Amino acid sequence: MRIALDAMGGDFAPGPIVAGAVEAVLDREDLTTVLVGDQARIEAELARAPEAPRDRLPIVHAAESIAMDEKPVEALRKKRDNSISRSWGLMASGEVQAIVSAGNTGAMVASALFAGERAKMFLPGVRRPGIAAIFPSHQGPIVIIDVGANMAPKPEDLYQYALMGTTYAEEILGVTAPRIGILNVGAEEEKGNDLTRATRKLFEGGPWAARFTGNVEGRDIYEGHVRVVICDGFVGNVLLKAGEGAVEFLFSALREEMARLLPEIPAEVGMKVAANLKALKARFEYEEFGGAPLLGIKGACIICHGSSKARAIKNALCVAHVMATDRVNAKIVEQLAGGAGPAADPSHD
Repeated sequence: MRIALDAMGGDFAPGPIVAGAVEAVLDREDLTTVLVGDQARIEAELARAPEAPRDRLPIVHAAESIAMDEKPVEALRKKRDNSISRSWGLMASGEVQAIVSAGNTGAMVASALFAGERAKMFLPGVRRPGIAAIFPSHQGPIVIIDVGANMAPKPEDLYQYALMGTTYAEEILGVTAPRIGILNVGAEEEKGNDLTRATRKLFEGGPWAARFTGNVEGRDIYEGHVRVVICDGFVGNVLLKAGEGAVEFLFSALREEMARLLPEIPAEVGMKVAANLKALKARFEYEEFGGAPLLGIKGACIICHGSSKARAIKNALCVAHVMATDRVNAKIVEQLAGGAGPAADPSHD
């Protein structure tokens, strides 16, 4: 399995990105990670890991990189030889089966379109790709889609996101017959905007009606009664970032409180509490899942958090490996071809 890794993407690249690649190839003997980016800087990082199997860490030089704060489309046009575009080019040509990047999310999504004709990069029948984030819940992991790829989706897009998110939940997360809900401002049928109401109608009487539960409020997500939540990319991204911030704030406050109470707690008890808190925090950290899959494209693509360190990159490569070898894409295509999706309204293109 060959996976392209954008070695220049992320807040701390290329150091932790290359380190994560080394950990991944050492962990999986059947994995080759193609490091895409500034060859000299990548070589310098690889020199820090003499144990790295260099034959499974080839380098594809890209003279430019796209910063996190650059406008995606403008940057892609000005910087033709950038690490993101080169990575997508490798997948478009069939040289790799997956892509991983902690770089500019907008550039990652836009570059999928620039890498070739839509027919070459999108799965048959897919209108728009969507980014799926994995959230924890009392019932196990849940899928939120979309969290940033499509800021202005149509009802048909959200319907397809439900299909793709359900397939990912079943095949990768092991969820049996996950239920689907639309993220909304209230549970009542009449609540929401034109997009959510129109999307709801697509489910009524359709092949996915039995799994569709209707509207889901933000506070209900963590209960896990619905395992696939669909929304537009703007709302989903706000939800994702707000959730990350809430987790950091909560555990920061807990650490401060623990530090205050430590002198009053027996050492053994304090150590056990600290260990339990660390295990609990791990359930909420994005590093555990590595990143968010971009669903609806040929091959596999994992988009990582900009602040990803080595562990997150390693886990993202492992998830990409599983996705590329699993039947996720084949099942998505089967569902679309089998009539699970609604006919697209031409006025919505």
